[in-house]
Amino acid sequence: MQFITEFKIGLWNGWIPLCLFYLIFGILLKVFPKDVVKRLYDRSGWSKKQIALTIIGKLFGFACLIFIICTPLKIDSIFLIIGTIFYTLGFVGFIVALFNYKNTSTDQPVTKGLYRISRHPQIITLLILFLGVCIAIGSWFILLIILIFSSFIHLRIMAEEKTCLEQYGDSYQEYMEKVPRYFLFF
Repeated sequence: MQFITEFKIGLWNGWIPLCLFYLIFGILLKVFPKDVVKRLYDRSGWSKKQIALTIIGKLFGFACLIFIICTPLKIDSIFLIIGTIFYTLGFVGFIVALFNYKNTSTDQPVTKGLYRISRHPQIITLLILFLGVCIAIGSWFILLIILIFSSFIHLRIMAEEKTCLEQYGDSYQEYMEKVPRYFLFF
């Protein structure tokens, strides 16, 4: 891996795994019930500060996307294999978590499937997916951006948990006491 990698538009760049992910994710958002998608993106209980910090985090996420799109995959390298493994684990985990979310009634917290081992499996698996892409293109710089992006995602998670506590009360508090925030730890 290198800190600064070649930056150019190309046919075999990091855009390939991103397109596959966003295509499948977009299709699922179109076929899922509208109330599920609305709940997925509901930020009504957030403070202005939480919204502002989320927007700043999204700017880092957007920068990460731009760098990934313009960075070639390490085609003839072990990094492509390792990155593909992480990407696949993240991709499959994200889809499973999304279906766990979809299959839960909107009047109760999501606690089944991957939500039994993490309170935020969609976000964690998405970060694993992006880590895989980062490895596949061999860039320490993009990894650094992902780490900064992750710190803002943590702030977003804290806002989501506060909203869930207000919405679901004791049932969510009990869930928080039983299930770690991030797979197996914390």
